[in-house]
Amino acid sequence: MDGLRIRRRNRSRVNLGDDLDFRWIDTTDSLSEVLRAISGVERYAIDTEFHRERTYYPALALVQLAWDDQIALVDPTAIDPRGLTKLFESDVEAVFHAAQQDLDVLGHAVGCVPQRIFDTQIAGGFLGYGTPSLAALSNAELGINPAKGDRLTDWLRRPLTAGQLQYAAADVAHLLRIRDRLVARLDERGRTEWALEAIEELRMRRNGIGAPEDAWLRLKDVRGLKPRARAVAQSVAAWRERRAMRLDVPVRQVLPDLAILGIAQRQPADERDLAQARGVDGRVRGAIATEILAAVAAGATAEPPPVPTGGDDLDRELRPAVTLISAWVAQVARDQEVDTAMLATRADLVALLAGDPSARLGIGWRAELLGDDIRALVQGSAALTFVPGVDRRPGGLRLVRSDPVG
Repeated sequence: MDGLRIRRRNRSRVNLGDDLDFRWIDTTDSLSEVLRAISGVERYAIDTEFHRERTYYPALALVQLAWDDQIALVDPTAIDPRGLTKLFESDVEAVFHAAQQDLDVLGHAVGCVPQRIFDTQIAGGFLGYGTPSLAALSNAELGINPAKGDRLTDWLRRPLTAGQLQYAAADVAHLLRIRDRLVARLDERGRTEWALEAIEELRMRRNGIGAPEDAWLRLKDVRGLKPRARAVAQSVAAWRERRAMRLDVPVRQVLPDLAILGIAQRQPADERDLAQARGVDGRVRGAIATEILAAVAAGATAEPPPVPTGGDDLDRELRPAVTLISAWVAQVARDQEVDTAMLATRADLVALLAGDPSARLGIGWRAELLGDDIRALVQGSAALTFVPGVDRRPGGLRLVRSDPVG
């Protein structure tokens, strides 16, 4: 299947459902040829298809690349995806849409992520789009209505169907044009640096798997456990995480969450007692039971971890301020046409009010939009007032300083 696969375009229609030309890449030589071509351009579009339902680590099933007027679909089940390393280490910009999961998957499969990226979803968030889908951006920026496809398909199956191939190619076919239009509009509004800062923040965010010792924090109802039970839950959850990693299976296949909570509360000392813990089924016996009991014993003598705060570790007197400021932040986001979730989360507000020196609202574009004003509010040198709408101008919360600046 390697080589050029011709798909005739009907140029009288602007619909991603039209057949797209692409090249199927399933040999090292053909991948090298594609990478040589991309090395000579300023930017390329990239997307991935993957599954993580049946494995612990995400299973990369396809990598889509587009540059100039070319599209290549790379089959990582046939060739080593680490062949993309040199491209990722280059200065050529990789253009994604909603890059977070792609970066997680590529970081595991390739061993690194691109040194320079652009995310059209983040860029759109600075232009009044909220958190836009690729379809929404395609329609708004290019007047293209993407054909609907079945994204919930088995991308690891070979051969892929013609519909799957066209759907995959469509994800990168117009991404570079969207990127250029968004950058032009960001430049007009003086927000290019804001977007690039937020995109780099995403690229540098820790990707992939967290520490096994933190796995217990993802358990539902874990806050209700007593201190000793929390320590046991932490120990057993860490054991489950490491076993799932080793076998590359979902953690729920090793031991369900309910079983960890049941074991933590019962704290069994032998296999018979373990079998009585809620959520433990007949598969938990022999060597596995021995390992779980060892984790229970280790947790029983460990220092209990603190109850997770959920990001609200703040003086009581400042907690009402978070609710009020959150409403004002939402107003600023609407006025400035910036995605509220990207501008500031509740955790961001708590971090700033708690004096955290690493608080995101204290530096960069967020400080420019919000940080200084929030400090003024807390210090009493500014106040919030509701201004009713006049004519066609919407009303809302407005900040008024008692010590005007600038």
